[in-house]
This record gives sequence, structure tokens and C-alpha cells, in this order.
Amino acid sequence: MSKFEYPILSRADMISILAESQIAAVIENDLKNPTPDFVSDIYTRLLVYLDLLHEEDGGQVEFAALEQLENPHYHVGSARTVNNYIKIKEVIALLQCPAVFTLKDLLKPQADRTQFFLSAILNFCLHKDSKMNELRPIGEELSLLDEQRREFDDKISQLNAEIAEYNDARERELPLVQDVDGKVKELRQRIGDLNNHQMSQRATYRKLKEMSTEMDGEISRAEFDLVQSVQENANLRSKIVQSPDKLQRALEEKKSVRQDARNAERLAMQSFQAKTDVLEVYTKASKKMSKHFNQMQAILEQVNSAKSIEKDYKAVKAKLGYDELMDKSLGAKLVELQVKAQQLDECKKLLEKERDAKCEEATEEFNNIKSEVESRRHDLGARQRKVEDVLTKVDAITSKTNMVKESGVAEVQKLVHKREEIAEQVLNAESFLAPSGKVLLPSLQVMILAYKFTMMGTCSHHSCMLNHNEQKMYSGGCAPFDVPHHVARNTEDALARPQELMHHVGLYMAKERGAHITK
Repeated sequence: MSKFEYPILSRADMISILAESQIAAVIENDLKNPTPDFVSDIYTRLLVYLDLLHEEDGGQVEFAALEQLENPHYHVGSARTVNNYIKIKEVIALLQCPAVFTLKDLLKPQADRTQFFLSAILNFCLHKDSKMNELRPIGEELSLLDEQRREFDDKISQLNAEIAEYNDARERELPLVQDVDGKVKELRQRIGDLNNHQMSQRATYRKLKEMSTEMDGEISRAEFDLVQSVQENANLRSKIVQSPDKLQRALEEKKSVRQDARNAERLAMQSFQAKTDVLEVYTKASKKMSKHFNQMQAILEQVNSAKSIEKDYKAVKAKLGYDELMDKSLGAKLVELQVKAQQLDECKKLLEKERDAKCEEATEEFNNIKSEVESRRHDLGARQRKVEDVLTKVDAITSKTNMVKESGVAEVQKLVHKREEIAEQVLNAESFLAPSGKVLLPSLQVMILAYKFTMMGTCSHHSCMLNHNEQKMYSGGCAPFDVPHHVARNTEDALARPQELMHHVGLYMAKERGAHITK
């Protein structure tokens, strides 16, 4: 427990603290002149404020305990009083207060002691409030951590469910993915083959294009030669002469030229036919290439779809990896929260052990006090029986004393009348003997004094006067179960001195029965 001082608070501070804490609304007069009801109420409210006493706990005694009491109706308020006394004494002991709280402080409170004990308890209340204010952020943080732990548990369970769903979906889609992987591999191999075939076709196309350019050049040259031969033929026709030899030579030349032209034409036709064949080959090759190109576009689309599927697969795989990392981080946080929860459980167990130990100590103390109260109750019962016996004796003595007193008073009255008669006779004798010059007054006074002392001795002999010790009127009271409360309230520690208690009870009962006791 934290150590704190016990400054005696002023009454104004105590009133303000009680009002601010909403414990009770008191005035200064209640603290100056405390009553048992006020002290019991304020202590009960403080115990309720400190959670050491429940409001519904009315201090009722069990039936098993009531069966052990001789007169249970005499103990209607004693159970509550004893319970409050035990609780308050336990609190004062726990506070390590230098003063000791007694039952007298509850039944007959004093202003200074009440102020001291209330100051100690209120100081502890202020100390407790300050410590609770310091611990409140930690409690709020623990509650927030508990809420976060529950949220993390829910999130972990949700993520575990999603991971299980992803794993199930992955297991379901695994054959499809393997089939797609096989198709992608086949398509990649086919793309490689088609690329090689395309390269070979491109080389063939380049060769055919070169050959077509060469044939175009040859055709253009043949056409140029044909045009030249036609021009030469025209020139030769214009130069024809009548000479047969020249004509024959010209014809032969023309025939040779024509043969050459025919040969050139034949060659041109052959080249044209070859070019036509090449063009047909090119057309067929172009058709095949367009067909292959369409197939390649379809394959490319399939490859793109496979790439998108692979990209989605990588994204899902990355997401699964991220989810695994989050799962690991959440697992680490869960382990930390479990460690904190274990620590809190250990603290709770320690607090429960301390509470059980304190409860056992309180139970033992309660049993001890209960046994002590029972023993005191038996002692009080025995004392009550003794007091009743003493009261019966006192009643007998009082009645006897009254009888003796009445007889003594009657005898005194007779003696007084006799004294008056004797005094008159003495006065008459004095007046009769006065002329002779004798003075009889001193002797008369001596006689009267002797008579008074004789009367006093007679009364003392007949017990008509009380003893000097019995002529004093004590200001103390009697037991609360036998005399009124205003008499018992003035008796201090009467239970600790049984003889004095019996004496006070006897005096009170004698006074109540008509005995005259002088102060």
C-alpha cells in the first residue's frame, strides 16, 4: 500500500469533500456534536463509497445465529452495529492509523476522535481517487486493447475464412491452370515453329522478288529489242531495191532478224510464262501467308489471354503472399495480445489470491470477534442475572430502610415534642429562678446540645441516616438493557467495571423506588 499522511482536515474541508464526492450532506454542527446515529450513517456511507459494504447489506443475522441468542429481539440493532464496527475497525487497521478505533467511538462518539478517524478515511478516499485517476488511462487502454484484440480476432477469423476459400478455389482451379499451362507451352512452341516458317517464307519471298525484278528487266530489254527490230524492218522496207541479190540478202537479213525477233519473242513469252507461274506461286504463297497470319493472330490473342491469365495468377499469388504476411503479422500481434492476456490473468489471479487471503483474515477476525461478542454476551447475561439479584437485595434493603426510617422519624417527632416540653419547663424554671440572680442559659445550651447529640446517636443507632459514601450521587449511568438511555449515556466504560456498574444500578433503582440520596 502507498504511504500517505494523516493530516486532520478542518470541518469545512470535510464538509466540502463529502459534498463533492456525493457521499453525504452534513453541517458543521453534526461534526461538532456527533451523535451515534450520525456517526453510524456517515461511516456506513464511507464504507459504501469504498466498496467495502453493499447498500443492500442491512446487517441481518442468519437464523442459525439467531437460534443461539437467548433474546433475539434485544439484538435488533446490535448486529448492524457490530458489523459496522468490524468493517470500520478493519478499514482503520488497513490504513495503519496510529489511533485505535473502539466500540465507544461508535456508541458514544467524541468530536475530536470522530474528526480524526473521518480525516484518515477521507484522506484515504482522496488518495484512492488520485490513484484511480492515474490508473484510469491504463484501464481505458486495456479496454481498447481488448476491443482491438477482439477486432483482430474477428479479422483473423475472416482472413482465415478468405484464405480457406482461396485455397479451395486454388485447388479447384489447379487442373484448369495446369491445362492452361500445357496449352500455353504448346502455343509457345507452335509460335516458335511459325516464326521459323515465317522467316523461311520471307527469305523465299525475297528470292522470288529478286527473280521477278530480273525477269522484268529482261522483258523490258526484249520489248526494247522488238521495237528496234520493228524500226529496222521498216527502214529496210523503205530501202528495198529492185536488185534481187540485194533483195535476197535483205530478205535473208530480214529472216535472220525475224528469226531473232521470234526467238526473242519466244524467250519473252517463256519469261512471261515463268513470271506468270511465279505470280501464281506468289499468289498462293500470299494466300497461305494470310491464312498463317490469321492463325498467328488467333494464336497471339490466345497468348495475350494466357499472359493476362498468368498476370492474374501472379496477382492472386502476390495477394496470397501478402495475405500470408498479414497473417504472420496478425499472428505475432495475436501472440503479443495472448501474452498480455496471460499477464492480466496472472495479475487477476494474484489479486484474487490477495482478496481470498484478506477474506480469510477478515473471516478469522470476524469469527474471533463473534466468539468474543458471544463470550461477552454470556458475561453480560451473567452480570445481568447478578444485577437482578443485587436489585432484589437492594429492594429488600430499601424496604427495610424505609420502614426503619419511618419508625425513626416517628420516634424523632416524639422526642422533639418531649424536647419542646422540657425546654418550656426549663424556661419556666429560669423565669422562676431569675430573681435569685442565677444564670441557667449555658447549662440549658449544654443540655440541648447533649440532647441533639443523643438524638443523633439514637438515629445512627437505628440506621435512620445513610453512610457518608452512600450520600454521594454519582453522575454515571447503568446498563442499557436495564435503565433508560439518558442514564446509560453518561456512564463511561461501565462494562469494564462490573462492581461500579452494580453500584450505579443499585443507586438508580433505589432512587426510582423513592429513596432520597443527597449529593
